[in-house]
Amino acid sequence: MNVLARPLVLSPADREAALTQVSGLVRSIPDFPAPGILFRDITPVLHDAAALDAAVRLHIDRIADLAGQIDRIVGIESRGFLFGMAVAHALGCGFVPVRKPGKLPAATVHQTYALEYGQDRLHMHADAVSPGDRVLVIDDLLATGGTAQAAAQLVEGLGGRVVACLFLIELAALGGRARLGDRRVESVIVY
Repeated sequence: MNVLARPLVLSPADREAALTQVSGLVRSIPDFPAPGILFRDITPVLHDAAALDAAVRLHIDRIADLAGQIDRIVGIESRGFLFGMAVAHALGCGFVPVRKPGKLPAATVHQTYALEYGQDRLHMHADAVSPGDRVLVIDDLLATGGTAQAAAQLVEGLGGRVVACLFLIELAALGGRARLGDRRVESVIVY
Protein backbone atom coordinates (compact mmCIF):
# COMPACT_ATOMS: atom_id res chain seq x y z
CA MET A 1 0.00 0.00 0.00
CA ASN A 2 1.29 3.48 -0.82
CA VAL A 3 2.49 5.37 2.24
CA LEU A 4 0.29 8.30 1.17
CA ALA A 5 -2.85 6.20 1.51
CA ARG A 6 -2.10 5.18 5.09
CA PRO A 7 -2.76 7.10 8.29
CA LEU A 8 0.13 9.31 9.39
CA VAL A 9 -0.15 8.21 13.02
CA LEU A 10 0.53 4.58 13.84
CA SER A 11 -1.52 2.70 16.41
CA PRO A 12 0.46 1.78 19.54
CA ALA A 13 0.59 -1.87 18.42
CA ASP A 14 1.76 -0.96 14.90
CA ARG A 15 4.33 1.47 16.30
CA GLU A 16 5.75 -1.19 18.63
CA ALA A 17 5.87 -3.79 15.85
CA ALA A 18 7.60 -1.36 13.49
CA LEU A 19 10.14 -0.35 16.14
CA THR A 20 10.91 -3.99 16.87
CA GLN A 21 11.32 -4.74 13.17
CA VAL A 22 13.59 -1.77 12.46
CA SER A 23 15.70 -1.86 15.62
CA GLY A 24 16.18 -5.61 15.19
CA LEU A 25 17.95 -4.98 11.88
CA VAL A 26 20.27 -2.17 13.03
CA ARG A 27 23.67 -3.81 13.12
CA SER A 28 26.23 -2.84 15.79
CA ILE A 29 29.83 -2.93 14.58
CA PRO A 30 32.52 -2.40 17.22
CA ASP A 31 35.65 -0.38 16.48
CA PHE A 32 34.38 1.16 13.24
CA PRO A 33 35.52 3.49 11.82
CA ALA A 34 38.03 3.78 14.67
CA PRO A 35 38.85 1.84 17.84
CA GLY A 36 36.39 2.48 20.66
CA ILE A 37 33.48 3.47 18.41
CA LEU A 38 30.35 1.30 18.24
CA PHE A 39 28.94 1.99 14.77
CA ARG A 40 25.18 1.63 14.24
CA ASP A 41 24.77 0.32 10.69
CA ILE A 42 21.35 0.92 9.11
CA THR A 43 22.11 -0.74 5.77
CA PRO A 44 20.25 -3.95 6.78
CA VAL A 45 17.14 -1.78 7.34
CA LEU A 46 17.56 -0.22 3.90
CA HIS A 47 18.03 -3.65 2.32
CA ASP A 48 14.79 -5.09 3.69
CA ALA A 49 11.71 -3.64 1.93
CA ALA A 50 9.35 -4.22 4.86
CA ALA A 51 11.79 -2.74 7.38
CA LEU A 52 12.46 0.26 5.14
CA ASP A 53 8.72 0.86 4.88
CA ALA A 54 8.43 0.55 8.68
CA ALA A 55 11.30 3.03 9.16
CA VAL A 56 9.67 5.59 6.87
CA ARG A 57 6.33 5.15 8.61
CA LEU A 58 8.01 5.61 12.01
CA HIS A 59 9.57 8.86 10.80
CA ILE A 60 6.19 10.15 9.65
CA ASP A 61 4.52 8.99 12.87
CA ARG A 62 6.97 11.08 14.94
CA ILE A 63 6.02 14.32 13.22
CA ALA A 64 2.43 13.59 12.12
CA ASP A 65 1.21 16.58 14.12
CA LEU A 66 3.21 18.81 11.75
CA ALA A 67 1.46 17.54 8.59
CA GLY A 68 0.38 20.53 6.53
CA GLN A 69 2.73 22.80 8.49
CA ILE A 70 6.00 21.95 6.72
CA ASP A 71 7.12 23.70 3.55
CA ARG A 72 10.48 21.97 3.09
CA ILE A 73 12.35 18.93 4.27
CA VAL A 74 16.09 19.52 4.57
CA GLY A 75 17.98 16.22 4.25
CA ILE A 76 21.60 16.03 5.34
CA GLU A 77 24.06 14.17 3.11
CA SER A 78 23.80 11.33 2.61
CA ARG A 79 21.40 9.16 4.56
CA GLY A 80 19.24 12.14 5.42
CA PHE A 81 18.45 12.14 1.69
CA LEU A 82 17.00 8.63 1.90
CA PHE A 83 14.51 9.29 4.67
CA GLY A 84 14.03 12.97 3.84
CA MET A 85 12.81 12.28 0.31
CA ALA A 86 10.34 9.65 1.50
CA VAL A 87 8.95 11.91 4.23
CA ALA A 88 8.73 14.89 1.84
CA HIS A 89 6.81 12.74 -0.63
CA ALA A 90 4.43 11.48 2.04
CA LEU A 91 3.77 14.98 3.39
CA GLY A 92 3.55 16.63 -0.02
CA CYS A 93 6.30 19.17 0.55
CA GLY A 94 9.59 20.06 -1.13
CA PHE A 95 12.99 18.55 -0.45
CA VAL A 96 16.31 20.40 -0.04
CA PRO A 97 19.65 18.56 -0.03
CA VAL A 98 22.37 19.81 2.31
CA ARG A 99 25.74 18.63 1.05
CA LYS A 100 29.46 18.63 1.64
CA PRO A 101 31.54 21.25 -0.24
CA GLY A 102 31.67 21.19 -4.02
CA LYS A 103 28.56 19.06 -4.60
CA LEU A 104 25.90 21.65 -5.45
CA PRO A 105 25.95 23.39 -8.85
CA ALA A 106 24.29 26.77 -8.14
CA ALA A 107 25.13 29.55 -5.68
CA THR A 108 25.34 28.22 -2.12
CA VAL A 109 25.49 29.33 1.47
CA HIS A 110 27.64 27.37 3.86
CA GLN A 111 28.06 26.69 7.55
CA THR A 112 31.24 25.45 9.22
CA TYR A 113 30.91 23.03 12.12
CA ALA A 114 33.29 21.31 14.51
CA LEU A 115 34.27 17.69 14.24
CA GLU A 116 36.06 15.75 16.97
CA TYR A 117 39.40 16.51 15.27
CA GLY A 118 38.88 19.52 13.02
CA GLN A 119 36.13 21.20 11.05
CA ASP A 120 33.87 20.54 8.09
CA ARG A 121 31.31 22.54 6.13
CA LEU A 122 27.81 22.01 4.85
CA HIS A 123 26.40 23.76 1.79
CA MET A 124 22.86 24.48 0.67
CA HIS A 125 21.62 26.31 -2.42
CA ALA A 126 21.13 29.97 -1.57
CA ASP A 127 17.60 29.87 -3.00
CA ALA A 128 16.53 26.60 -1.37
CA VAL A 129 14.72 28.14 1.60
CA SER A 130 12.69 31.33 1.58
CA PRO A 131 12.03 33.62 4.55
CA GLY A 132 9.19 32.17 6.60
CA ASP A 133 9.52 28.62 5.25
CA ARG A 134 8.77 26.00 7.88
CA VAL A 135 11.48 23.35 7.68
CA LEU A 136 11.97 19.84 9.03
CA VAL A 137 15.64 18.78 9.19
CA ILE A 138 16.23 15.03 8.71
CA ASP A 139 19.32 12.87 9.11
CA ASP A 140 19.84 9.20 9.89
CA LEU A 141 21.84 9.73 13.08
CA LEU A 142 22.09 12.27 15.90
CA ALA A 143 25.42 11.89 17.67
CA THR A 144 27.14 15.09 18.86
CA GLY A 145 24.68 17.31 16.99
CA GLY A 146 27.22 19.36 15.02
CA THR A 147 25.92 18.41 11.58
CA ALA A 148 22.26 18.95 12.47
CA GLN A 149 23.08 22.24 14.18
CA ALA A 150 24.92 23.43 11.06
CA ALA A 151 21.97 22.45 8.83
CA ALA A 152 19.56 24.29 11.12
CA GLN A 153 21.79 27.38 11.05
CA LEU A 154 21.79 27.30 7.25
CA VAL A 155 17.98 27.24 7.21
CA GLU A 156 17.69 29.99 9.79
CA GLY A 157 20.35 32.09 8.03
CA LEU A 158 18.07 32.20 4.98
CA GLY A 159 15.08 33.22 7.10
CA GLY A 160 13.48 29.78 7.42
CA ARG A 161 12.18 28.35 10.68
CA VAL A 162 13.21 24.88 11.82
CA VAL A 163 10.02 23.33 13.20
CA ALA A 164 11.77 20.07 14.15
CA CYS A 165 14.80 17.85 13.63
CA LEU A 166 14.11 14.17 12.97
CA PHE A 167 16.50 11.20 13.18
CA LEU A 168 16.25 7.45 12.77
CA ILE A 169 18.84 6.91 15.53
CA GLU A 170 19.98 9.04 18.45
CA LEU A 171 23.10 8.21 20.47
CA ALA A 172 21.90 9.86 23.68
CA ALA A 173 25.20 9.61 25.57
CA LEU A 174 26.87 11.94 23.04
CA GLY A 175 24.56 14.84 23.92
CA GLY A 176 23.60 15.98 20.43
CA ARG A 177 20.10 16.94 21.49
CA ALA A 178 21.46 19.66 23.79
CA ARG A 179 23.44 21.18 20.93
CA LEU A 180 20.18 21.76 19.05
CA GLY A 181 18.95 24.10 21.77
CA ASP A 182 15.23 24.73 21.95
CA ARG A 183 14.52 23.14 18.58
CA ARG A 184 12.13 20.19 18.67
CA VAL A 185 14.07 16.91 18.33
CA GLU A 186 12.43 13.58 17.46
CA SER A 187 14.26 10.26 17.24
CA VAL A 188 12.84 6.90 16.20
CA ILE A 189 15.41 4.77 18.08
CA VAL A 190 17.49 5.97 21.04
CA TYR A 191 20.60 4.13 22.22
